Amino acid sequence: DIVASEGIALVVCEVKTRSSEAFGSPFEAITQRKLRRLRQLATKWLEAHQIYAPMVRIDVVGIVQGAVGPPEIKHLRGVE
Repeated sequence: DIVASEGIALVVCEVKTRSSEAFGSPFEAITQRKLRRLRQLATKWLEAHQIYAPMVRIDVVGIVQGAVGPPEIKHLRGVE
């Protein structure tokens, strides 16, 4: 969802949104298969833009927006 840089790292950030945690947290949607796919997409993105990044980091932002009140936002850095 977001491609950014921080220092020498390319940061690929997946954003997951839920209206509640009744069926699990947003982070539970990030499987090993999804992480592999994000890494593959990051590599292809770097190649397509002819950019060198010595490090690729996967972050996940989870947003739970209930019926009332502000959303709960959590950011996990360096998800393996």
